[in-house]
Amino acid sequence: MKAAVLIESKKPMPILELNQSEPKTGEVLVKMSAAGICASDHHVMTGDNPTPMPIVLGHEGSGVIEAIGPGVSSVKVGDRCVLSFVPNCGHCRSCREGLSNICDTNRITGTRQYDGGFRLHTADGVEVHQFAKLGVFGESIVVPQQACYPMPDDVPMEVAALIGCSVTTGVGGVINQPGMRAGMTVAVVGAGGVGLNAIQGAKLVNASKIIAVDIYDHKLEFAYKFGATHVVNSKAEDPVKAIQALTDDGVDFAFDTFGHKITTEQAYKATRKGGTTVVVGLAPDGMGAEIPMIDLVRNQKILVGSYYGSASPQETFGKLLEFYLQGRIDVGGMVTRRYRLEEINEAYEALERGEDGRGVIVFQ
Repeated sequence: MKAAVLIESKKPMPILELNQSEPKTGEVLVKMSAAGICASDHHVMTGDNPTPMPIVLGHEGSGVIEAIGPGVSSVKVGDRCVLSFVPNCGHCRSCREGLSNICDTNRITGTRQYDGGFRLHTADGVEVHQFAKLGVFGESIVVPQQACYPMPDDVPMEVAALIGCSVTTGVGGVINQPGMRAGMTVAVVGAGGVGLNAIQGAKLVNASKIIAVDIYDHKLEFAYKFGATHVVNSKAEDPVKAIQALTDDGVDFAFDTFGHKITTEQAYKATRKGGTTVVVGLAPDGMGAEIPMIDLVRNQKILVGSYYGSASPQETFGKLLEFYLQGRIDVGGMVTRRYRLEEINEAYEALERGEDGRGVIVFQ
């Protein structure tokens, strides 16, 4: 199979021919259909998120089951699937507590499969890692059966790919937050793929105001299409003051969907007394934010992280597929650029430029 392989950070990914093992017990072979261009992979490419190499990146995808290994019972050959980048083990403490999105066993085994081994090798025998046990920037992947969520035939593969990460992370991060209810005011800092979906999540729960914040006017204009009621260009004006002016001295919920010291601090300061700041985006490894502790206590604010929709990805997938089929969320409208696998480096150059919406690799 062919795959884009990251051999060294800050260098383009070559397309290489790799040898792929057959699926082992509990594993399946998936022929890839679509893969989203996500900033989390970009963090690995730039070295901000140190990861073992060589590695096939990509964690937002969809495909069709081509073969199954021994003991597979949850899916069958021919199933069209949304892929989860946290294929949970089901028996660790986090899974037992209902937090399969932060599965302990998955975190420990990382870019290896659950038996600690590899399914990809170069022609000369070098072991190749799979990002999040997936590595969807390849023509086919061997993954745990838990990574696959069967879906209806009337869901397009591009839509399914985005549900695999950005939609679940953004919409799920809003609708799965404790205390979220109709009429709340919401600010979303960062109008990228995850941010647009957080805006859609706020719309789903009938937020009274949904304020999108970004440094690009064209991205803010695009955010109106997905439910933003107000926009703030944080390069042109102080976003905290602007949000406070639009609300009763701050929003009930502020979401940092970008993931940076600056955006987290902006989101926190824009949160009213008794409100909640939710950090959704992944910051560079080792980066911290300055949070005034006396303000956190005296104003009884909540600061919380949200990973992969704050709940079981599979449960959230089911909700989102229903929302999509009912026309309550727009996923296809986020796909603004399509590429072949061979154009993956150009796809990430577009992401770096801050272009609207989501780019998608479409496999033949």
